[in-house]
Amino acid sequence: MKRAKTKPNRWQDHYARQAKKEKFPARSVYKLKEIQQKYRLIKAGDKVLDLGCYPGSWLLFAASLTGSNGQVVGVDLKPVTVNTPAHVRVYTADIFALHDEFFMSEGKDFNVVISDMAPATTGSKFVDNTRSFDLCSAALVMAQKVLIPGGSFACKIFHGEDFKVFSDSVQKSFKTLKIYKPQSSRKASREIYIIGLGKM
Repeated sequence: MKRAKTKPNRWQDHYARQAKKEKFPARSVYKLKEIQQKYRLIKAGDKVLDLGCYPGSWLLFAASLTGSNGQVVGVDLKPVTVNTPAHVRVYTADIFALHDEFFMSEGKDFNVVISDMAPATTGSKFVDNTRSFDLCSAALVMAQKVLIPGGSFACKIFHGEDFKVFSDSVQKSFKTLKIYKPQSSRKASREIYIIGLGKM
């Protein structure tokens, strides 16, 4: 009797295998790597805020770019359990409910704000797009609050009805606007990254 062939897990693609090999907790690290290679957002010594930092891949990669003279601060609803370098601090918190203590502790002198936040998807494009827009709007408000002049912003959004509204909002706060879809994004994904360079 022939054994039934097991279907390949479509999530276990090249990037997922590579992430495991390079000891990153998720394949999403390659999206940030591509953004970094193209736009050089993060430099040695920078102070970086990572919104939606779970499970920690972007934290680790950002920390490798800033080096020990820099600082990386992460915020996520889910606790990050991956081991991080000494110059990384993580807050388990809701971005919509960050208190003044956070800003008093971390300051408002970040060079870069990155956000890979995504809503829990419902299957409804309208609902998912709206939730994505709300997260992105919160990320932009945060960037406007904590970035130094000339700072940079990179944010994931689901491409939908509110996409242009959000990109126009980013354009008002930054000298240069870029729209980028990394090769490592899944083909079926509607995610795209809005990048703001040179905060005004």
